[in-house]
Amino acid sequence: MFKTIANAFKIKDIRKKILITLLLLLIYRLGCWLPAVGFNTDAIVGNNGTFGFFDLMDMVSGGALQNCSVFALGVSPYITASIVIQLLTVAIPALERLSKQGEDGRRKINLYTRIAALVLAIAQAVGIVVAYSGSFDTNNVLWAGAPTWLIGCGIVLILVAGAMLTVWIGERITDLGVGNGMSLLIFVGILSSAGSSIKKAIELSISNVNNLWFIALFIVAVVLIFALIVFVDGAERSVPVQYAKQIKGRKMYGGQSTYIPIKVNGSGVMPIIFASALLSFPQLIMSFWPNSGAYQWYTKWLGSGSWVYIVLTAVFILLFAFFYSKITFDPDDISKRIQQQGGFIPGIRPGKPTADHLRKIAGKITLFGAIFLAVIALIPSLAFKAIGDATQASVLINAFSATGLMIVVSVALELDKQLEAQMLMRSYKGFLN
Repeated sequence: MFKTIANAFKIKDIRKKILITLLLLLIYRLGCWLPAVGFNTDAIVGNNGTFGFFDLMDMVSGGALQNCSVFALGVSPYITASIVIQLLTVAIPALERLSKQGEDGRRKINLYTRIAALVLAIAQAVGIVVAYSGSFDTNNVLWAGAPTWLIGCGIVLILVAGAMLTVWIGERITDLGVGNGMSLLIFVGILSSAGSSIKKAIELSISNVNNLWFIALFIVAVVLIFALIVFVDGAERSVPVQYAKQIKGRKMYGGQSTYIPIKVNGSGVMPIIFASALLSFPQLIMSFWPNSGAYQWYTKWLGSGSWVYIVLTAVFILLFAFFYSKITFDPDDISKRIQQQGGFIPGIRPGKPTADHLRKIAGKITLFGAIFLAVIALIPSLAFKAIGDATQASVLINAFSATGLMIVVSVALELDKQLEAQMLMRSYKGFLN
């Protein structure tokens, strides 16, 4: 990948896009450290554990959530809105028709996604203000001694504006930069969180030299997990397809062989995100009443780290992996298109037998991918907790969670492919030259 970036800098147009991307990412990171007016940041940072169920959001935003900065919400409202709209596209016929109307349909769906992101940003901002209502700084505002409700409204406006500005920065990276802007913002946020967590873990080890072996063992484990994720991310099952020769007029068409690629981990990190969101959502709602018995019970038995939480996470990952596979891979539609184009899978009759064959293969591949996701999501956390002290282990686990590792690998591989494609497009001169 470093070689690809070095070669990309040699091309003027791509170098300009990379520099624009770096500038926009720098603006985003500055916003992540700019505190929102009205919060006592020192009180929030020192209040460990208050926002434990928002670990994923904090990791994606690069620590901006914990510090309650202007970009505290990051891209999480937009990502959640995109997932919701994608699911509704399958369930609502009107949205499905829009998705098939080309550029105009995609523009309308993007508008609906932004509106949904705005609504989610308002809801999340209100939740943060309610959770941190005891950390308001009434002196550090334009109107000293202003009522609490007015300060809360101002903070909500700041957080919502920051979330929508983050969406704008991501779209500008997509249009003017190297592309895939939202993913790059998440990528930078995760790397920033990982760097801060590793620094904190090393500081803990300096006070106790005997814990240095834990750091070394953790680094080896992370490298092995990275290698496994890269290996599985590129793994796929190729189903061969043969197209019969057809004579139309005086020309002959078809006769070539191709294949249908079915990725082992076609759903990516979506099952992990769905499972985490489903288990943390009740805790998010009950956190508005932290002294209630329901919140205490849920935190004890279904909180992060409990055995019930681990088992339910594995089950939900398996279920959501099959669900996501169902909505993204339709064997009946693929079989119909192959038959219409005069193709067939060798040894399989066209029509329903082809659809059943593809469904059987997709089921086996999805099962393997779901088991892989469950292992990646659960085994590292259990192993790191077992071999190290609780404080240091929790710091390092937050640095490299399963979701963070997979997002970093996926975005890095996608960025490498995009740069190579842009360089190939500019170096290709065509047959006229």
